[in-house]
Amino acid sequence: MQTGSLWIAFGLTLFAGMATGIGSAIAFLAKQTNHRFLSVSTGFSAGVMLYVSFVEIFQKGAASLTQAYGPVQGVWMNVGFFFFGILLVGLIDNFIPEKQNPHEQPPASALAPLHAPHATIPHRNHKKLLRMAMFTAFAIALHNFPEGLATFLAALENPKVGVAIAIAIALHNIPEGISVSVPLFYATGSRTKAFTYSFLSGLAEPVGAAIGYFGLRWITGGEITSQVMGACFAGVAGIMVYISLDELLPTSRAYGKGHDSLLGLVAGMVVMAISLLLIK
Repeated sequence: MQTGSLWIAFGLTLFAGMATGIGSAIAFLAKQTNHRFLSVSTGFSAGVMLYVSFVEIFQKGAASLTQAYGPVQGVWMNVGFFFFGILLVGLIDNFIPEKQNPHEQPPASALAPLHAPHATIPHRNHKKLLRMAMFTAFAIALHNFPEGLATFLAALENPKVGVAIAIAIALHNIPEGISVSVPLFYATGSRTKAFTYSFLSGLAEPVGAAIGYFGLRWITGGEITSQVMGACFAGVAGIMVYISLDELLPTSRAYGKGHDSLLGLVAGMVVMAISLLLIK
């Protein structure tokens, strides 16, 4: 594995994770939240991730596993690891309380910009808001671990595909950053603390990528074989499909009007399809 490709993959994963800080900054600076833009952009992200999962990453997993284990066993293993990826994220969801789960749709008021004075929130609610914000930050950080690994492995295999996935992940990390910073600001009155914790929750993505990558190297004795990469690709495809269907599309539909969600979804698929055709 070339060192240069490792740094590119890690850099793209870091970029995707840092988008939570962008979300926090938007909450501080924007006069009002553009819900329609949020709808189209998250739908776009879902389209990118769904298309690349089924057309590119899942197929790469199948090619590696069938080459190693034959056309029958390899296909079965590929499907099995795909659903294992879905199960992994589903289990993480199951262990997080619903109110702190970033995959449970927040109300539109949770994405309101931070312009109301700290004093307008009753003091008795500050502690409750702080607890909710900290749990949300922890939940998002936990979810960002598999997302970081997915981005890293995709970029490691093909940096151009990794760029598209990193952008898609970054777009959906923006509202997550807002969901951490808003209650934390109202609980503490500190924009610095709100931004810092929002930013740190996103850094779980490169941390997850590093732990996953070096963990795989440790398990495999220092070399990640094509069989292991094939299994990882199938699992990553499952993770990305789950994130798209459980988080991105519901968010897109909740904040959009008419066919905003569908337009974003199809646009994401079209852009991803064209980009994959251009790099062939």
